[in-house]
Amino acid sequence: MHFNVGAIKVDPPVLLAPMEDVTNAAFRGIAKRIAKPGLMFTEFVSAMAIRHGAKKTLKKMAVAESERPLGIQIFGGEPDVMAETARLCEEMGADLVDINMGCWVPKVCKTGSGAALLKDPETAAKIVKAVVDAVSVPVTVKVRAGWTYDLFAAPGLAKRFQDAGAKMLTLHARFAKQGFEGTADWTLIEQLREAVSVPLIGNGDIRAPEDAIRMMRETGCDGVMVGRAAISNPWRLRQIVNAVAGRTIGDEPALRERIEVALEHLRKHIDFEMAHDPNRGETPAIRSLRGQIPIYIKGVPGAAALRGEIVRAESYDEIERRLLEFETDAARFAVS
Repeated sequence: MHFNVGAIKVDPPVLLAPMEDVTNAAFRGIAKRIAKPGLMFTEFVSAMAIRHGAKKTLKKMAVAESERPLGIQIFGGEPDVMAETARLCEEMGADLVDINMGCWVPKVCKTGSGAALLKDPETAAKIVKAVVDAVSVPVTVKVRAGWTYDLFAAPGLAKRFQDAGAKMLTLHARFAKQGFEGTADWTLIEQLREAVSVPLIGNGDIRAPEDAIRMMRETGCDGVMVGRAAISNPWRLRQIVNAVAGRTIGDEPALRERIEVALEHLRKHIDFEMAHDPNRGETPAIRSLRGQIPIYIKGVPGAAALRGEIVRAESYDEIERRLLEFETDAARFAVS
């Protein structure tokens, strides 16, 4: 089972969502090795920040051969600036450029970007056309259902985006005003499926393998995008990939594997950050992952208490020591 985005084959049809401070290079490498999703995306990239030469933003666009196919997701409210950034994405090696029209957070929407474009369909369509005209790689768009509950804006917008040359659409089946509250309305994905002919990806509340199977069956979407369920849990993403591909779902990982991968994630992230800015040291990189590392052992007895220690840690050695001690304690508890 697969679909194509232009010349790009997406097999299996499970996508790792672009998530700020989550889908960095280190985590993408781990997700690719363990889960092997058909397509992944970078953290989202501010087109305006790129125009102003922001090094912190530019490093998000690094592409490794091992993680292909990879899309770079960009956001912005000005067609010419978005086109400029899209050209840079192509130069950096992106397999496709994805336009973010789904982010609902105020700092993004107040600039007229992200989900705010759902309220300005003319500008939204101009952005898609400008980006399509600027690059030779496929252009895709991720949208929310609409800005508020009173208007399901996605079908009308999607048709315009398709006409402008977009090769794939992803619908997060919530309205922007919902944020992540409530439940995603998958019937909206089904309705959008009837409105467009390009590949349509469903997003929202895919927490387990059975959710992915049910979404594809009920909505007719071509693939599913997994977001929050995959944070620090590439094994859950692997189970979803296996289910969609018709393979055995697989067992949950042992605590030892969880800890090893958590430490791998931390090491790779530190190495990546220091390669781009050797003068920063490891502490800023550690701070950026302190909320994610404890998720690797979520649900294990004692994990909640350990979280408080990890979020205050300032060095790799400190986190490694506490995780290995936790493993020893857990084994002793299991024996007793």
